[in-house]
Amino acid sequence: MPSDTQPPLLELEKLRKAFPGTLANDDVDLVINPGEIHALLGENGAGKSTLVKMIYGVLRPDAGAIRWHGESVDLPNPRAARRRGIGMVFQHFSLFEALSAAENIALSLDDAPPMDTLTQRARELSERYGLPLDPHAMVGDLSVGERQRIEIVRCLLQEPELLILDEPTSVLTPQEAEQLFKTLEQLRADGKSILYISHRLQEVQRLCDNATVLRGGKVVGHCKPAEESAASLATLMVGSELPEVAHEEALESGAVLLDVRALTRPAATPFAVALQDVYLQGRSGRILGIAGVAGNGQGELFEVLSGEVLTEQPLCIKMRNKAIGNLGINERRKLGAAFVPEERLGHGAVPNMSLIDNALLSRHRSDGGELVGITGRVKRGKLRKLAARIVESMDVRCSGTEQPAGALSGGNLQKYIIARELDRKPKVLVVNQPTWGVDAGAALRIRNALVQLARDGSAVVVISQDLEELLQISDDVSVMHDGKLSFPMPVAEANPENIGLLMGGSEANAGGNA
Repeated sequence: MPSDTQPPLLELEKLRKAFPGTLANDDVDLVINPGEIHALLGENGAGKSTLVKMIYGVLRPDAGAIRWHGESVDLPNPRAARRRGIGMVFQHFSLFEALSAAENIALSLDDAPPMDTLTQRARELSERYGLPLDPHAMVGDLSVGERQRIEIVRCLLQEPELLILDEPTSVLTPQEAEQLFKTLEQLRADGKSILYISHRLQEVQRLCDNATVLRGGKVVGHCKPAEESAASLATLMVGSELPEVAHEEALESGAVLLDVRALTRPAATPFAVALQDVYLQGRSGRILGIAGVAGNGQGELFEVLSGEVLTEQPLCIKMRNKAIGNLGINERRKLGAAFVPEERLGHGAVPNMSLIDNALLSRHRSDGGELVGITGRVKRGKLRKLAARIVESMDVRCSGTEQPAGALSGGNLQKYIIARELDRKPKVLVVNQPTWGVDAGAALRIRNALVQLARDGSAVVVISQDLEELLQISDDVSVMHDGKLSFPMPVAEANPENIGLLMGGSEANAGGNA
């Protein structure tokens, strides 16, 4: 705690921010002391992003005060925040792949020194905080963990007193996450303060000294995470106790509904990953989890499985015993398949279209008879009922089905897209990052829905960077590394250590569950 002569580093008093139809932050109070790691917790849509954007100068508060070292300050833009000593590492990186690490760092600095000086300072800083970094390496050649080091180093070069981290471990292997934790602990020992946003409650318990919990834009509690359990933290966030994922051991393997053999795909761009001799089987009644660090071919694999990219050999992919390698996504949907891409906006949903119209996007061909007449006219009444059913099934928080998809929080849009595909009761479901950036309550609902779909006889393939999630819901786990897919491992034999080694490239072996 600060002494009488040492005020808090950052103090927010009754901070308020409203958007049309939404009060995002409602009289929020927050105190961060020097040398403290402070967690900011809350469900999707609770107001976390709005709050940190005001601290970093991206948004201006409508009311309330921001005090820095006890002095009221105005932060009209990120440059002003950085000059005060506030830095931020966003969840989604903003790096140019065709430039070197040093060049990317130079572009982010308000007053960049000569390149030789910058390179030396970056090396010294990376060594001091255990962030191995080659300033001359091209970003396009680096792993996701290495790219995150660039983001952190370039933020630290601005000499911040407060570092804001948004979901920093979402793209890391367990080993990389462990190294990050050591770095953050070293920063705390050096007197730096950290505002830490994460849905991974176990790491919040380990790292954070204090936590502020938001719900519906209001502060609903403060606590010391080390004195709480993951369950009690989740209860604070959602307002009620969460049950466990209902995942029982699967019965014996059912029929092969998705069969991939010797799938090879050359890299589409200089920074893409080539798929190399991939074998994969999705069986009725089972969930196959595919782990891996981002950028190892998961996106390329999803494109081929979904039919967004076709193969020259139709027989290398079969669905329900039919060769589909040369069939597009609509033909695969007609066979009973459904797909949920990683990117919500622009790929899974059209931002400016209503939820009603987005409900039609993946149904107009496969379920067209129900929703589109023989003249091509959309049956709006049935489509409205469908959208309402989707919203209700996954408790999507929205102002109504006429609301544009882009107006929903990320977590609520994810629930909508998942529910839209599950509503079709597909025989084969391939989903990429099902709970990315989704709060504990929404993640539980999505995971239970995937398990139930499998237990009802469908084949489910889940691509995820959340290893805890895969170990929780999968029956078998494979690992994607450098375009190769490892042999599947029964989940009973899998653990963070052996999966993490495969994710890092150790003992990677191509194979399949044939």
